[in-house]
Amino acid sequence: MDELKQEEDAIRKEITALPDAKRKEYYRLEDKRIKDPDTYAVLNYFFLAGLHHFYLGNELKGILNAMAMLIGIILFGMFGWVLILIVLIIELPQLFRSQTIVQAHNNKVMRETLNEVKFGRSQ
Repeated sequence: MDELKQEEDAIRKEITALPDAKRKEYYRLEDKRIKDPDTYAVLNYFFLAGLHHFYLGNELKGILNAMAMLIGIILFGMFGWVLILIVLIIELPQLFRSQTIVQAHNNKVMRETLNEVKFGRSQ
């Protein structure tokens, strides 16, 4: 987590060095793109069907997760409980790492947004 915080601090320094107009543009864009770790955790905790993946824009993971849970529920009596157990084993650690996962996502978004503002939309 310290490495992610250091990365965020470095990005924030670059943002601070931007001219006023570009800095305002950056914050306008960032506000729409940054994700909340608590929302991610709640979506993961209450809805292990993959909604937290959709929240971070990982549609393929979300679809696979939702399909696995749905198939597990439909076929619960046969082998579906095994599928649900596998999803839980994979997803539960993400609940406890939600702060780190979202921080990494937000750092990536911040870097992309900064490059977009600095170099134009072609980046």
